Amino acid sequence: MKTAHYPSLEGRSVFVTGGSSGIGADIVVGFARQGAKVAFTGRNAESAAKVLAEASAVGPTPLFLQSEAADVAALQAAIAQAASAHGDINVLVNNVANDQRHDIMSVTPDDFDWRVSVNLRPHFFAAQAVVPGMRRLGGGVIVNLGSTSWKIKGKGYPVYATCKSATVGLSRSLARDLGPDNIRVNTLTPGWIMTEKQLTQWVDAEGERAMDDNQCLPGRIVGADIANMALFLAADDSSMVTAQDFVVDAGWT
Repeated sequence: MKTAHYPSLEGRSVFVTGGSSGIGADIVVGFARQGAKVAFTGRNAESAAKVLAEASAVGPTPLFLQSEAADVAALQAAIAQAASAHGDINVLVNNVANDQRHDIMSVTPDDFDWRVSVNLRPHFFAAQAVVPGMRRLGGGVIVNLGSTSWKIKGKGYPVYATCKSATVGLSRSLARDLGPDNIRVNTLTPGWIMTEKQLTQWVDAEGERAMDDNQCLPGRIVGADIANMALFLAADDSSMVTAQDFVVDAGWT
């Protein structure tokens, strides 16, 4: 498959949350391939090393900043460190999430707060942290990763689905508030992506049938499919696109 090259992304400072595995790893590699200066967070240094090796083989070596998603102070510090190394952030991709299954009757207030602290709160505070630099640059791009989980009425993760539906509202609200600063904000909503975690934990025979029955397109969606959309939304090619929700789910929803 031949994919696009975006000259406008070359040399740009890009920050990706949750980039050490899964979709985030593909996004990091995708931006590196475009010649961008990428920094990314994640918990697992071993997984991050694999991402660094893959990205370095196709573009500039990214900067890995080990961090817990729920730790806002650490996230803010990582963004400051990335800006110091690469310049003010041109592109923020809020990817970090945890779709751990949970039953509605088992969720405690502390558990609820933790799930929000991983699946929604980092998006807001990462955006808050990059805005001053984007204003200095005269504009920027924020891409918030959503999920089709709430659109297809997926079961077994009500707090996660709630956070992911709220991502659309966050993007649209930020797009309005930050538009005068030439900062574009969009939601990128993946369908069921065949990451290592999904394949080992959640994809079974029933899931395979569901994809076959519900996707309009045959085959399976991979992280690179999401990365390709993220690249378009970050590039100057989408310069008048904001406040939108881009769904990559092979036509399921």
